[in-house]
Amino acid sequence: MRRNECCKSIFNRSQELIMLSLCITLILSVSLPVASQDLGKGFFDHGIASPHSSAKGIVATVDGKGHHIALVWLFDHRGGYALLMIDAETGKSEQFPVPIPVGDYSYSSILSSKNKFYTLFNSHFVEFDPIKKKFTFTKNSLPQMAMGMTEDDQGVIWAVTYPNSGLVSFNPNTREYKDHGYVYKQNWLQYQRFIAADDTGWIYFGLGFTASQIIAYDPASGRAKPMFEEAERERGSAYVYRDLNGKVYGQALQDSSKDWYEFYKGNRRKIGKQPTLNIKPIITGTQNLFHRDFPDGRKIRSLDLVERKLVIEDPKTAIKKEVSFEYTGDGSWTMGVGVSPDGTISGGASFPMRAFSYDARINKWANREAFGQFNAITHQGDRFYFGVYPNGSLLEWDPSKPWINTQKNKAGTNPLFLTACTPTIHRPGRLLAYPDDKTIIMSGTPEYGYTGGGLLFWDREKKDRILLTDTSVIIDQSTISLVPLAKGLLLGGTTTEPGTGGEKKAKEAEVYIMDMASKKLLWHKALFPGVQEYTDMTVGKSGLIYGITDRKKFFVFDPVKKLIVHEKETTSYFGLTTYEQSPRVFVRGKDGAIYLLFVKGIVKVNPVSFEMTMIAESPAPIDAGGDYLDGRIYFISGSHLLSYVLPVNENYQPAAGK
Repeated sequence: MRRNECCKSIFNRSQELIMLSLCITLILSVSLPVASQDLGKGFFDHGIASPHSSAKGIVATVDGKGHHIALVWLFDHRGGYALLMIDAETGKSEQFPVPIPVGDYSYSSILSSKNKFYTLFNSHFVEFDPIKKKFTFTKNSLPQMAMGMTEDDQGVIWAVTYPNSGLVSFNPNTREYKDHGYVYKQNWLQYQRFIAADDTGWIYFGLGFTASQIIAYDPASGRAKPMFEEAERERGSAYVYRDLNGKVYGQALQDSSKDWYEFYKGNRRKIGKQPTLNIKPIITGTQNLFHRDFPDGRKIRSLDLVERKLVIEDPKTAIKKEVSFEYTGDGSWTMGVGVSPDGTISGGASFPMRAFSYDARINKWANREAFGQFNAITHQGDRFYFGVYPNGSLLEWDPSKPWINTQKNKAGTNPLFLTACTPTIHRPGRLLAYPDDKTIIMSGTPEYGYTGGGLLFWDREKKDRILLTDTSVIIDQSTISLVPLAKGLLLGGTTTEPGTGGEKKAKEAEVYIMDMASKKLLWHKALFPGVQEYTDMTVGKSGLIYGITDRKKFFVFDPVKKLIVHEKETTSYFGLTTYEQSPRVFVRGKDGAIYLLFVKGIVKVNPVSFEMTMIAESPAPIDAGGDYLDGRIYFISGSHLLSYVLPVNENYQPAAGK
């Protein structure tokens, strides 16, 4: 759910949350407001945290008049929402809304030999014709999105889809679209990054990540077969490419040290060393596709959606030309917010990777380049910390000093790169500043294809780390929630979700207590049968632990007696809690008051009865949490930063709620 690159990505929000997020555009302005907007009933919109969109595939080509154009699949917090066409000579741009429901985004696209641009996402296959300047074909497809696309020798477009290896084809001449079904089954989510066709029409695709494989498919018979035995498969992804000689070549694992194979007519032949590469030119690729070459030899040197600048170059003369262009969007996917030591609301946005801060005192924003996706955040003393995807990096930011873009292992940057934890932690899920004023703890899921994440303990004084694997915590699980306990103890709650493309092995999540000094577990237990995730936890003034499981059950846990003292199903009353790759469901207010962020509003907990009351229904979905500052609870809705002004007397406890 949360770990999937497909966003979790967004790539991985529940469908309910995606649909709720779409309605934000009916409520909130898409432009950055000059002043915060009063939404009524105590809610305010402070604007878009990161007012940019991201490119999910770029190709250089020509339009019907022979003009050089760039085609760009646009993505913002809603998903893939439009195709942008930019005239490379003038900067004039046209934007074409996708003729399909907005959601997901293009993970693969292809510019065909007939100058048509194709992609498949959100379970829809689409064709765009730059000559006619419109979408010319749309069809519902196998879920969910193409991870690889190619064109065979007859001009037929092929796509292989995540997560279950579905194959679809489209013949541009006959306009026939064919669903070939799911052709390979696994008990984990498959990523199929490479696909190729030999000159006899057989289709081959390589997949990963739990165990690599190459599948050969015969369109004539509809038969698919794996090219490697189980013993030959390895963690990672297989690779294939089409050669000019009509055959397909590949590896069981994409690695320079691994053996190469020749594939033809559905058969394989081991050739050992890498063949002489004569790759058939097909303009396709992942979401990072950037085909720069125009037919006359000129190139796109750069295309920047943040600065809205396009630069083309003539390699023969080295003359460059820069043009400005425009596009519209609703802002980046935002991971969450927290209070930084300088009194600003700070966090990270994804696609493009940005860091932002909002100073409510003067209604001023700062938006900067980020070193990856800032998943998890916390502060300790005068420093702010980011847990970064990918590679499980930990950064330290001093807000009192100028921002200097992070470079790995380079001194003098701010934020400063401290360490990276992949494969043990690849996608951070939680950062905890332990109350010893020197230890930062990070948890998360592991590298692609792995199962079970670890724990990082960073010592600020020694500038050193201890990194535990899942075998030292809860095997085949990852920690998603962390709470400090008295007497040098640590409480953790796990998720059974594996790393992206990994195999889920654990049947239920657990809660554990660890000794901070020895880093040994003292106790662990699955408190609730069948629960898959302890989404978030916090400690109350009395020392009791408040928690949420699977976004839908509230509980109170006594860590001394190791007993559940209260539990309540919440979906029938409040719906699901907010969510992100690092859930920030609980917000601690003045004098220890505890609030929970649900998608549809803010709930307060009575510390005596544990009753929960919806104190404010939000005018827009609460998509990501969440922190308290100066009488307000701040959170993310879509791409916007919103706040709710709490009652003046925060010691007020509402009556036992519904």
